[in-house]
Amino acid sequence: MRMESPVTESTASKGTILIVDDERVILDLTSIVLRNRGYTIYTAGDAISGMRELEEYQPQLVLLDYMMPVVDGLTALKEIRQRFPDTYVIVFTGKGNEEIAVELMKAGASDYILKPFNNQDLIERIENVLRIRAVELKNRELLEERERLLSEIEEWNRQLEARVLEKTEALQRAQQEIVQSEKLASLGYLSAGMAHEIRNPLNSITLFAQLLKSGLDDPERLEYIDKILKEVDRIDDIMRKLLDASKRPRFQLSEVRIDKVIEATLEVFKPQTTLYHIAVRREFTRIPPPFQADSAEIEQIFTNLFLNAIHEMKEGGTLTVELDHDDRDILIRVADTGKGIPKEIVPKIFDPFFSTKSSGSGLGLAVVLRIVKTYNGRIGVEEGDRPGTTFVIRLPLVGS
Repeated sequence: MRMESPVTESTASKGTILIVDDERVILDLTSIVLRNRGYTIYTAGDAISGMRELEEYQPQLVLLDYMMPVVDGLTALKEIRQRFPDTYVIVFTGKGNEEIAVELMKAGASDYILKPFNNQDLIERIENVLRIRAVELKNRELLEERERLLSEIEEWNRQLEARVLEKTEALQRAQQEIVQSEKLASLGYLSAGMAHEIRNPLNSITLFAQLLKSGLDDPERLEYIDKILKEVDRIDDIMRKLLDASKRPRFQLSEVRIDKVIEATLEVFKPQTTLYHIAVRREFTRIPPPFQADSAEIEQIFTNLFLNAIHEMKEGGTLTVELDHDDRDILIRVADTGKGIPKEIVPKIFDPFFSTKSSGSGLGLAVVLRIVKTYNGRIGVEEGDRPGTTFVIRLPLVGS
C-alpha cells in the first residue's frame, strides 16, 4: 500500500520519508503530521511492501515499526542498511528496554522512538536525523572528492616524474651528442694537420725503401724492406680512416635503395659468415623508398657494423638485420649474438681510438657515427633482453 503526499519533491518538499507499520492508525496519523510539515510521504503496511517502495523511491528516511508480522523490524533494518546505505532509519518500538535500544543502534538505526510518541518529539527526532544524514553524506562526498583529488595528484606526479625522466634522458643524449660532435671536430682539426705532416715523411720513407729494394739481391733484406713498405701502408690506412672519421670526404648523392646496399654488403661478407658458421637473418618488414645519399658512405655504415658483429661471433651465432620505415625515418637494427658490450663502456664506443679489440684502430664506429650524423640521423645501442649487441639506426627519409 502506498500513500503520496500532495507535497512533492519538485515543489517545496523538506525530504522524503517512508513509513512502514502494520498499524493503519499509526500510518495515517504519522502521514498527516509529516505531510503538514512539508515532507513527501510513502507508506507500507509490512516490511516486504516497504522494500518495494524503497527500491522504487529510495527515500531519505524510513520510519520502521519494530514489531511486524512475517518480517520483523530488526530484520528489515539490517536489510535496509545493507541494500540502501543512503537511507537512514528511525525505529518505532513499544518495548523501551535498554537491550533492544542497543541492538537497534548496533544494527544501524539512527534513532528509535517509543510508542505512543509525541508529535513534536517525532518531528524533532526526524529533523535531527535528516540533519545528521545531510552532514554525513556531505562528509562522504568530500572524502570521495578528496580521494579523487589525491588520486589525480598522484597521477599528475607520476606523469611529471615520467616527463622529467624523459627530458633528463633527452638532455643527457643531447649532451652526449654535443660531446661527440666536439670530439669529432677536434679530431678533424688534428687529423687535417697530421695528414699533411705525416704523409710527407711517409712518402719519403716509401721512396727511399723502393730505391733500396731496387739495388738489393739479398732475399732476407728484401723481406725487411717489404715489411717497411707494408707498415707504411698501414700508417697511411690509419690516416685515411682518421680523416674519414673526422670529416666528410668527396661524395656523390644519388637515389639509394638501402635494402640493396644491405644485400650487397652482406654478399661481400658471405665468405666470413660461412667460415664462422654465422646464420644471417633478414627481417625486412617494409622496404623504404629510395633516398638521397652517397652509396659508398651508406655502405661504410654496414661494413663497419658487420665487421664488428662477425668479430664477436667467431664461434658461430646469428647476424640479424631488421629494416623498416615510417613516414619520417628509415629504421635499421643490426644485431649479433656475441658476448655483448658491457654497459659501462657503451658511452665510449663511438669515441675515436676506443676499441676493445687488441688489433683494432678504434675508428670504425667513429666513422659510422660521423656518416649517420651527416644525414641528420641517430645511432645507439639498444637495451633489452636480446643476447649480444643491437645497434639501432634512424635515418630521415627526407632532408640531410
